[in-house]
Amino acid sequence: MGIDARQDSGAPRGRVSASLRLSIGLAAAGWLAAAPPSAAQARRIRLDLSSQAVVAATRLSPAPGGGRLTEAQVEQPLVMVHAAERSGKIRLDVALDFEGLTMPDGVAGIGTWGEGFVDRRHPHTYVHEIMLSATHALSEQVGVSAAAGKGFVSFGTDDPMNRPVLRFPVNHHWAQVLERAVVLGGVRLGPAALEGAVFNGDEPERPGQWPNADRFGDSWSGRLTVRPVTGVEAQLSRARISSPEHRGGSGLPQDKWSASARVRGAVGAGSGYLLAEWARTAEADGFFVFTSALAEVQLEWSPHRVYYRFERTSRPEELRAFDLSRSVRPHLDDAILGITRWSVHTVGYAIRLPRLPRWLFAEPMTEVALGHAAHLSGAFRVEDFYGRATFASVTVGLRLRQGPPHRMGRYGVMREADQGATGEHVH
Repeated sequence: MGIDARQDSGAPRGRVSASLRLSIGLAAAGWLAAAPPSAAQARRIRLDLSSQAVVAATRLSPAPGGGRLTEAQVEQPLVMVHAAERSGKIRLDVALDFEGLTMPDGVAGIGTWGEGFVDRRHPHTYVHEIMLSATHALSEQVGVSAAAGKGFVSFGTDDPMNRPVLRFPVNHHWAQVLERAVVLGGVRLGPAALEGAVFNGDEPERPGQWPNADRFGDSWSGRLTVRPVTGVEAQLSRARISSPEHRGGSGLPQDKWSASARVRGAVGAGSGYLLAEWARTAEADGFFVFTSALAEVQLEWSPHRVYYRFERTSRPEELRAFDLSRSVRPHLDDAILGITRWSVHTVGYAIRLPRLPRWLFAEPMTEVALGHAAHLSGAFRVEDFYGRATFASVTVGLRLRQGPPHRMGRYGVMREADQGATGEHVH
């Protein structure tokens, strides 16, 4: 049975929050900035503007509490603005996410959870990323950088919005740490890059919320990335996050590890992509341990794209609210009723539409996901809550994009390493 835990889902109806006003203002500034610059400006500043969205409909069975669920929403509505002085040494990256308007109650997904949502992927904050970075080359093989703002910390793998599958993986909160107030430093030594970051531990509770400034610096992360040859990238990350799920700081800390290998390259007349990752998060000094193993692959030959992902991830089963797709917040350790393991197969196909303007990318797509949930520990029983332990979903949609793609979360020496690489964005 759920508990009535009414939550602030954002700005009150009829009002626009200060965060949303700032987001809209930044978006407007980006569109204005995209106007042709003067000759003097063109010599100093390089500007890029891009946007994307996915219009999708999903049918999920079973939904929380049993039964079927069908819904249609606009997902991943992003406006991205990038400004850099011509040498590229100083760069501003802004990504505005309007999911708080288009999908305020999240979007259904097998096993997806986080930030108070269960079996639904939460909307991200309106200001998804706003980072200023500076890079300096000491030699051809050595470079240093610093970055600051709100964005991704140096931990784990790419934002799922940069990857082939539309449905977010169950391990999103084990494999990435984002939307934090962060200061980050990096050094590049030939094919290797080492990054370190300090940031606030608290996760957002609603789309219009900013990081808790009083908690800045209570968490840290580090990541070593190696690119031995073109198209091959491996990383190992470590993080210590203080009370991520309790904004006041009274929740459990998390100790996190992540390791992955990523390959991109030509396959016959097309291209291929492969990601394999492992993640581990321990809470309460190892009293709760959550693990994830994931692999995804894509083959692309114009205009076709096929992809597949498998993951096996454990997640906490938290005390639910009356809305069974939400968990009680603020989260404390005694709200964890058990641990389940989710095994999910996802396969998809997409085809790019021809005869469109060069600046417009449009791609109809479909995905089918099949999953199974198993009891690992605690009092929570999957069959009792859902009616069965097997799950299925079907999604059809249209992916739209304007302008150059952007690999979010890459700052300083990591962004520099991406310069000139082809196919970094897998959509």
